[in-house]
Amino acid sequence: MKMRKKADLPHKLCAHCALPFSWRKKWERDWDQVKYCSERCRRSTKPVEKG
Repeated sequence: MKMRKKADLPHKLCAHCALPFSWRKKWERDWDQVKYCSERCRRSTKPVEKG
């Protein structure tokens, strides 16, 4: 497998802090579902209220 440079990895914006973050090996299988840059951002989002 050919190695990639960090600059060549895909990037996204965090849904909470709006900072860019790049692909990580642990997100390989579910990169499409990743929305937050860290566990801290994921926990700090308020749940969507129904109504």
